Amino acid sequence: MSEEPKPTPAPKRRRGIYLLPNLFTTAALFSGFYAITAALNHHFEWAAIAIFVAMVLDGMDGRVARMTNTQSAFGAEYDSMADMISFGAAPALVLYIWTLNGLGKIGWIAAFVHCAGAALRLARFNTQIGTADKRFFQGLPSPSAAAILAGFVWICSQYDVTGDNLVVAYTTLWLAIATGLLMVSNFRYYSFKDVDLRGRVPFIKAITIMLAFALVFMNPALALFLFFLGYAISGPAVTLISLRKKRRLDHRKV
Repeated sequence: MSEEPKPTPAPKRRRGIYLLPNLFTTAALFSGFYAITAALNHHFEWAAIAIFVAMVLDGMDGRVARMTNTQSAFGAEYDSMADMISFGAAPALVLYIWTLNGLGKIGWIAAFVHCAGAALRLARFNTQIGTADKRFFQGLPSPSAAAILAGFVWICSQYDVTGDNLVVAYTTLWLAIATGLLMVSNFRYYSFKDVDLRGRVPFIKAITIMLAFALVFMNPALALFLFFLGYAISGPAVTLISLRKKRRLDHRKV
């Protein structure tokens, strides 16, 4: 009699986590936590810079994971948790400590709108992984929203403008509310994920990139704030332009 073939044992699941990409995520989380502690000690310029450092590290962890083939479900969840601290809670608390606490209830409500917007934005992003168009983000990305707030704090700190100024306080109020709402909006934002960094580019583009870096280094606070503010405006602007084009086409068909 021939022996029946034995069932192939199921492969064992690997336990543990990938170290390298999660080190970058941990560093980003630490930067967000440091921003909060710096604000508590009234070092607002360092708090703003720490948020930008968290942005750089957050952009690197995913790329490192893809380059080393170390993506994991744990890494994706850990990254979202770190983003919530660095780009949701940290900017909101920095703003509240810096200026919004002087506006009473409306101040902490504005800070909460940004924090809640970041949480909802990250939750929606996690549910759309694998189905959404990778060329675009739905809603303003939380790092970009945090960069607007951190950039404004950084600019004011550079020019010795304190949060006690009512104009600054109300400007911050509306920025916090606007970034919170844009994060949960349906506006589409270009993701830059289809940009080929290894391909050849025309000479004029290389010169343009060099000039852009020079402008950033001349005044990083102002340059970064204006860049991310322009990026935030691009979503509603592109949507309005596309709606106008669609209406014109509909009128021509009629």
